[in-house]
Amino acid sequence: MSSVVARPADDPATEYGDFAAEIADQIESFLLAVREIARGADPGSSLSLLLLEVSQLCLAGGRLGAISDVVPDERFEPDAGPDADVDELRLRIAALLEPVDGYVEVVDPVDPERGATGFRLSDDLASIAQDLLHGLSHYKDGRVIEALWWWQFSYLSSWGSTAGAALRALHSLIAHTRLDHHDEQIEVTQEELLPVQAEL
Repeated sequence: MSSVVARPADDPATEYGDFAAEIADQIESFLLAVREIARGADPGSSLSLLLLEVSQLCLAGGRLGAISDVVPDERFEPDAGPDADVDELRLRIAALLEPVDGYVEVVDPVDPERGATGFRLSDDLASIAQDLLHGLSHYKDGRVIEALWWWQFSYLSSWGSTAGAALRALHSLIAHTRLDHHDEQIEVTQEELLPVQAEL
C-alpha cells in the first residue's frame, strides 16, 4: 500500500528571499546616495540627483505595495534597536536646499477637505531614511520577513506618501528651473530680433 507524503509548506523566508534581497539593495543604494548628496560636493546637481534617487525608491515601494500582505513570523515586532539618528542628514539637506526646501502639498488627494499644508524636503528625506533604516536593521539581523513586513507596512502608512510628495516637489522645482530659464532665453531672443525687424 502506497503512502502519500505531504509536501512541506514553503518557508516564507526562502519564498521571499530573492525579493527581499532586491528591495534591501535598492534601499541601501538610496540611503548611500542621499548621504553622498547631502555632503554637498556637487550642489548644482543636488535636485536632479535627488529626483533620480526618490524616483528609484518609489519603484521599490511600488513593488512592495503590489505584492500580497507580508505576514510577520511573530505577533509582536522584535526589538530592532534604537531608532537611527537622522538629524545630521536632515540638517545637511536643509542647508543644501535652503532656498527651496519648503513646499506645499495636499494632505490627502482622496479627501480634499483636509486641505494643503507646508512640508520640507529635508524633513521628508530624513523621515524616509529613518523608516528604511528600521527595516534594514531587521534584515541585517536575519529577520527577512520582519524586514519585508515593516517596509511594506511603512510604505503604505508613511514613507510611500512622503516619497510621492517629495518626488512631486522635486519634479516641480526642476521643471520651473528648466522651463522658466527656457522662457527667459526665448524672451531675450525675441527682444534681440525686434530691432532687426524694425530695420527691414
